[in-house]
Amino acid sequence: MRLLQAKKIWDAAPHNAFTDLVRFQDRWFCVFREGQDHVSSDGCLRVIVSEDGENWSSAAKIESVDSDLRDAKITVTPYGELMLCGAEAFHSPTPYTHQSLAWFSQDGSNWSEKYLIGDKNIWLWRLTWFRSRAYGMGYGCSETDRMLRLYTTTDGKKFSTVKDFFRGQGYPNETSIVFSDQKAFCLLRRDGEGETAMIGTSCYPFTEWTWGNLGVWLGGPHLLMISEGRLLAAVRLISGGSGERRTAIGWIDPKEPSFQECLVLPSGGDTSYAGMVLYNGSLNLSYYSSHEGKTAIYFAQVADVLI
Repeated sequence: MRLLQAKKIWDAAPHNAFTDLVRFQDRWFCVFREGQDHVSSDGCLRVIVSEDGENWSSAAKIESVDSDLRDAKITVTPYGELMLCGAEAFHSPTPYTHQSLAWFSQDGSNWSEKYLIGDKNIWLWRLTWFRSRAYGMGYGCSETDRMLRLYTTTDGKKFSTVKDFFRGQGYPNETSIVFSDQKAFCLLRRDGEGETAMIGTSCYPFTEWTWGNLGVWLGGPHLLMISEGRLLAAVRLISGGSGERRTAIGWIDPKEPSFQECLVLPSGGDTSYAGMVLYNGSLNLSYYSSHEGKTAIYFAQVADVLI
């Protein structure tokens, strides 16, 4: 792989982080959280747009008066509209602390009212559309019920449960799912002492899964299916001795579970949570990093991914 460019595209807020990227109506749309800090009560979701990947402008800002909006994810639905997802962490004590949300748009600038999706206290972290249906794993936010729940939806508004996983087994959380024919692959982050990431495989209707341990901790996972069934991931990695953090790209082998790091993006400190899009033969990524002093949003292009 070759890094063609990595450019800072947004740093308007004190803290700009947790990105995703999509190509829609011949334009790039990048979404992320703005706030005072990595965790702060004022988190909102920003949507920026670009025709060329060089010049970016704000298309929308979504705010909440009673919650911190976090971890924006964006997809194009089978119905030709954008779907923006995130989760709200409530300011005041309630019977629950988190609720997953979705908004819809025809142009990326004008967004619908919010829809409450999934279940209370289960963070539906990322959705992937597959044959007119979306799938996504949600993870339990309650300290007394750590688990994963696979959801599915046909319209992005009403979700049903496919199956629960890992209840009472450590802290499984962030995920990314991709599909190839009738097969699904899920990259899973796990936290806790000695916990490492896993890769899951399943066949339709995705009720039975086999999980392999990758043997390395990773954060902010995003998975992409490349030609010939190869799995490419963008993740946060931490060096064992120094504790230095970086955003990296690497290959995942689901048969003999392993992660092979191939390219480090210009990054460091508070970093990761990439969006990935294959377009015109190159891999295009959004991510955030604080390696230049301020936590900002970056847009990168990588060549020779398809070789």
